[in-house]
Amino acid sequence: MTIALKEWAVAIEALMQGEMILLLRKGGIHEQGGQFSIAQPQFWLFPTYEHQKPHLLKSPYCDRVSLVEPGWHPETVSLQAWARVTQVDAITAAEQVAALLSFHIWTETFVAERFKWKPRSPLSLLLLRVYRLSQPLVLPYRSEYGGCKSWIDWHEWISPTEIAAQPVLSESAYQQQVQAIQSAIEVLV
Repeated sequence: MTIALKEWAVAIEALMQGEMILLLRKGGIHEQGGQFSIAQPQFWLFPTYEHQKPHLLKSPYCDRVSLVEPGWHPETVSLQAWARVTQVDAITAAEQVAALLSFHIWTETFVAERFKWKPRSPLSLLLLRVYRLSQPLVLPYRSEYGGCKSWIDWHEWISPTEIAAQPVLSESAYQQQVQAIQSAIEVLV
């Protein structure tokens, strides 16, 4: 894999704990055309801290946020998991957003605002099969990792098969979550 998806550290922790299997994305300011797109079907999960806001998270997740000063970044980045996209859906109705509320860590207000931002663009629902590393991969932080972008290109290729990792959820538990999410949004389409 040559890329990593930037996401709030608290969201990555929830993915690694099997507390959710989805992400909702609209696209970073620096993305081509301002639209979110999947750069590769497998990617590292890159934790970010700067824009995490406790009031946009459900309890108990709001208590898990480490607040940092604007512009702060760690000296090293600890990659603890990678993910494979199993499904991408375009969420185009506010009712679909509301139906997903029990499947993620964000508040209803936050996801409604994310949905309404750039109203001509759908909200991308990513279902992720997450694999937790047995030992974190620690890399030095580089300035090009910063900024409002979803994807980070690595300078070197790192294979997930060379690093011991286990799926966060069993296949059956994962498929149950997928089916529940699909049922929640399909009824409303």
